[in-house]
Amino acid sequence: MTITTVPDRRAGRRRPTALVALVAAAVAVTLTACSDGSSPGAGYAPAQRHPATPNPGGNGETRVDEDPRSTFALDVDTASYGYARRQLMDGRRPDPANVRPEEFVNAFAQDYRQPTGDGFAVAVDGGRPPAGYRAERTDEGSGLRLMRVGLQTRGEESEQRRDAALTFVVDVSGSMSEPGRLDLVRDALHTLVDQLRPTDSVAIVAFSDEARVVREMTRVSDASRLHAAVDKLRTESSTNLEAGLVLGYRVARDGFRAGASNRVIILSDGLANVGATEADPILRRVREEAEKEIALLGVGVGSEYGDALMERLADKGDGFVVYVSEPAQAREVFVKRLPATLTVRALDAKAQVTFDDATVRSYRLIGYENRAVADNDFRDDRVDGGEVGPGHSVTALYAVRLRDDAPSGGRVAQVSVRWQDPRTREPAEARGSVTVAQLGTDLTEGSARLVVCYVAAYFAELLRRSPHGEAVSLTDLAELARAAHRRTEDPQVRELADLIERAHRLN
Repeated sequence: MTITTVPDRRAGRRRPTALVALVAAAVAVTLTACSDGSSPGAGYAPAQRHPATPNPGGNGETRVDEDPRSTFALDVDTASYGYARRQLMDGRRPDPANVRPEEFVNAFAQDYRQPTGDGFAVAVDGGRPPAGYRAERTDEGSGLRLMRVGLQTRGEESEQRRDAALTFVVDVSGSMSEPGRLDLVRDALHTLVDQLRPTDSVAIVAFSDEARVVREMTRVSDASRLHAAVDKLRTESSTNLEAGLVLGYRVARDGFRAGASNRVIILSDGLANVGATEADPILRRVREEAEKEIALLGVGVGSEYGDALMERLADKGDGFVVYVSEPAQAREVFVKRLPATLTVRALDAKAQVTFDDATVRSYRLIGYENRAVADNDFRDDRVDGGEVGPGHSVTALYAVRLRDDAPSGGRVAQVSVRWQDPRTREPAEARGSVTVAQLGTDLTEGSARLVVCYVAAYFAELLRRSPHGEAVSLTDLAELARAAHRRTEDPQVRELADLIERAHRLN
């Protein structure tokens, strides 16, 4: 594998950071640039879908001789996995429409090296599918390889971050009275106030059928007033998410702190039923404030959760989506991840994988359907990408079919990632590549984290009833997850094995 970093000084103009990332339950935090497809502002172009070309076999692959490039905006969402986890723990199978494989993959820690500066380190590896993979059921053939593209940003100590001005927009509608909703939110907010710096600021807005300010922007040094405001949160009636966001942005704008990380963070089950209940009208209402570099983040809760709305909001804003269901998870997010990831390492990040037609017959990107970007827009810095914070990894898994005569030293693909520097807005790129020989061994002989990626991706394929899920069995996936846990000692990997076994019992 080779890696190079290439500054690109061609993109001249500065585009304001306009984020609309509505997260369904944060595990980390990123800025995103608002990409509401209607009435784009000057110098702004919405991302276009990548025109994939399936081969005649109808198995969802793209023929390299027709389209050698795969381009997508980076995405660190994990809400789909978090919500599926909650449903399986409750004895329910997830709705296939809400299962997104890339969010399953990105829910797990990786083993990528970090770069020394802003931007990304690029890693590319993979291997043959493990024993038990039945390629004949998907018409993929013996030349199938799994290829992992890993992109990693540099971490940051919490004391290095800028001060934060956080406006929390809290859903207090009747549906939030269920245990594990508003009580979880209050607990997490109390814990966060105790962990933030005295120089940080917090405001609180509550919404049900209407929205109101519970606490204007207040320095954390006055923690008693903030704790009192959190204690006042009680459930009421309907869910006017639009009103909550509009007022939340107004409060954030009034309390805007130059040089600080300004965020609106919505905490909701996403079950909007009053006012605008779809993403696009809501985004249009807050767009002006978003373009003032006030980022929108989110925390989703509840056994019944508005995944479609929350994911759409995040997708339109190239944001970060996660979901939490337990107090321990919420505290992890609010105490360890939120304060430490209020900085951005890379703005408008996009990846492009170019396959070599001398070695590769076809390929399939597993997931990322909602993040596709037109190939020609990769270096168009007016086209929105994703924003990625410190210490984040982004993983994309490809199923690649090699040609029968592919030479072992032949290059399979070159990976390019492009982003803008968060301070200067100067574009830069990093690249990596992988050869046929580097994909030649059974993937279980390589990194345990690669095995986890494979298991998570194909578990999602099974849950969403994809034809590609027919190549694997839940029993085999659970065994692979158990073996990976023994190597990593990661409790999340053990839990993945448990979830797969739960899904098997529900069949």
